[in-house]
Amino acid sequence: MTLSRLNPGPRMSQAVTIGHIAFLAGQVPDDLTADITTQTRQVLAKLDRVVADLGAQKADIASVQVWLANMDDFQGMNAVWDEWVNAEAPPARATGGTSLARPGMRVEMIAVVALPEVLAA
Repeated sequence: MTLSRLNPGPRMSQAVTIGHIAFLAGQVPDDLTADITTQTRQVLAKLDRVVADLGAQKADIASVQVWLANMDDFQGMNAVWDEWVNAEAPPARATGGTSLARPGMRVEMIAVVALPEVLAA
């Protein structure tokens, strides 16, 4: 099976595909001074863009790992998530608390996406 990389850079790729599966890099917010709802919206918008760049759609997201710098933000993140998620085809999801890479970063999300057969061939 061949690996394919979306927007590779010197440190990482935006996504790596293997067959019909794409592994996305962690999506992080732009505004590190914003509250959890704004940061979550920014991260989900980035996730939507990468999924679209792969030729997939929200219903193709198989799983998402959500990392929060502070578990007290769980309710606020979930409020935005619930507005965003495809209720007919929700992905598997796990949420954990951890130290994130930069001060002010409150949320990071990592996803796995099933690619349409046409693109993955």
